[in-house]
Amino acid sequence: MRGILITCNMNERKCVGEAYSLLGEYGDLLYGPEQFSDHEEKLSGSEREEDEDDVEVALKKEVGQIRASTEQKLRRFQSVESGANNVVFIRTQGIEPENLVHHILKDMHTTKKKKTRVILRMLPISGTCKAFMEDMKKYTETFFEPWFKAPNKGTFQIVYKARNNSHMSREEVIKELAGIVGSLNPENKVDLNNPQYTVVVEIIKTVCCLSVVRDYVLFRKYNLQEVVKSNKEDTQQTLSSVTEEQNSKVLKPEAEEEKKSKDVNQENKNQGEIEAEPKGNDAPTV
Repeated sequence: MRGILITCNMNERKCVGEAYSLLGEYGDLLYGPEQFSDHEEKLSGSEREEDEDDVEVALKKEVGQIRASTEQKLRRFQSVESGANNVVFIRTQGIEPENLVHHILKDMHTTKKKKTRVILRMLPISGTCKAFMEDMKKYTETFFEPWFKAPNKGTFQIVYKARNNSHMSREEVIKELAGIVGSLNPENKVDLNNPQYTVVVEIIKTVCCLSVVRDYVLFRKYNLQEVVKSNKEDTQQTLSSVTEEQNSKVLKPEAEEEKKSKDVNQENKNQGEIEAEPKGNDAPTV
């Protein structure tokens, strides 16, 4: 299954509405308006007027017409049950979710125009498999080829998140998948700061959702709320943290000096008390 995994903050119903609106807007821009067709309109007059003497033939024909009509009426974007709280999955039909989501984030990053309120992150899902290590290894050996198989190469990182699943180990998954990427081309190198590709691993119950995305760091981990923040806000946040750190460094020496001063005063006081006490050998004689 291919689609888009969306996280939200407590309001899944509103999240679905925002997702349909946002995806519909950019989907029409990239792929043109969505086309709907009704199978009934394609039936010729002779077929409608044809006498159905054989009940079995008539039933098979009706079932075929229903299936064809259902396939034609599949929406470009369709919400399906995700299996986790605050997570929405939008199944896509006839589009590439990686390109669509990247285009949305690139536009929002450029314009800094906020378009959602409850949607947090929007992650494209290019493929799914069973959330068991052997199944994942077998699937990713082929899945990773377009990005990492020689002569293709690039720097990468792996981000992992599991929901409603306790039998998978984060360390084991990252280690095994990184090994597969390395086996496809030894020139693929890990870069945790600013990689060309980010392998997204999202596990929900017994399903593993996978994708390989670009500009993961630039687009703030594909967070729609963060990507629209201006550089000025980022600079202010950075300066604020730096100032706090500097203040803590300034205050620390002052506190140490104050402590040293108190220790010196206490030491002088103790020394004065010792000198004021008379010694046994120095007792006055008559």
